[in-house]
Amino acid sequence: MAAKKLCETFSKSLIDDVQRWGCMKQTGVSLRYMMEFGSEPGDRNLLISAQFLHKELPIRIARRAIELETLPYGLSEKPAVLKVRDWYLDSFRDLRSFSEIKNSSDEKEFTQMIKAIKVRHNNVVPMMALGVQQLKKGMDSTIVDEDLDEIHQFLDRFYMSRIGIRMLIGQHVELHNPNPPPHCVGYIHTKMSPLEVAQNASEDARYICMREYGSAPDVTIYGDPRFTFPYVPTHLHLMVFELVKNSLRAVQERFVDSDKVAPPIRIVVADGIEDVTIKVSDEGGGIPRSGLSKIFTYLYSTARNPLDEDSDLGTADSVTMAGYGYGLPISRLYARYFGGDLQIISMEGYELRCVYAGTDAYLHLSRLGDSQEPLP
Repeated sequence: MAAKKLCETFSKSLIDDVQRWGCMKQTGVSLRYMMEFGSEPGDRNLLISAQFLHKELPIRIARRAIELETLPYGLSEKPAVLKVRDWYLDSFRDLRSFSEIKNSSDEKEFTQMIKAIKVRHNNVVPMMALGVQQLKKGMDSTIVDEDLDEIHQFLDRFYMSRIGIRMLIGQHVELHNPNPPPHCVGYIHTKMSPLEVAQNASEDARYICMREYGSAPDVTIYGDPRFTFPYVPTHLHLMVFELVKNSLRAVQERFVDSDKVAPPIRIVVADGIEDVTIKVSDEGGGIPRSGLSKIFTYLYSTARNPLDEDSDLGTADSVTMAGYGYGLPISRLYARYFGGDLQIISMEGYELRCVYAGTDAYLHLSRLGDSQEPLP
């Protein structure tokens, strides 16, 4: 079926509006600002927050919609990418159709609308992954990953923007919670224990490993259980889950036919003055040096791709041990969103006196909370 052009699906006035809003300046916020502003979620602050989002969200969404129309190698024409483009344009239209927010009643109605927008965009990541897969299937085999740098850069911008949009919407919506958990300001936990989050994420990753392989290596965690700092637990859980999942898979596959006990994955949580650093170490054989440069790209994975044209992207229980190769690059974006970073150091090799080569992942999180959102 031929792809529908933008002008065949949406009105010219809407397209012109997208172009106009896509040229406007974005406004970034910091973790500290979100925390301080949300600490008193009364009607006045909720109204101010809604008015800010009413102007800010159309700008961010318009920028991404414009980019989705101008991707190289025909990626914009792939059916999955067209579907994502339509989601963004539908959300832009919803936001622009909503009249000025003047009172609490308007604010509550607006909040319900942006909740629906967040749900609409739930499957953007796997849908874009499917679009990239559709591109790769029909691509000239002489084109290598280095030639696709423009696509990698777009996806970095696109997913970073998505993280920001979902954080702003989720934070505003959660401020309406009449019974928030202790020490929580919206999505932000003001006294989050990184050790506790790492434990929960590791247990979840081990469950997936057990389901896939029938067994799972142990995970040992070192750190001060009393240490806390302000952060977004869902973000940290996602990052640690991905890192531990990768390590479990590497170790499990390395020792699957061995009579030796698989060595544990080790997690160290260190609290510095500026950063909290979480190191995830495994003895799974490491990554070849030729592969290290590719691990943060969106077209590289050492595993079978679980997506196909008939994938049911509506199922919530579709987590596998190895997905479509987006875990590491997106985890790095989550780290960078609040001023952190993710680094991977690997040593490829085999057993040396009962010590095995493997990979160390260093997840750096800013504990200062004052860095502005990156605004792609």
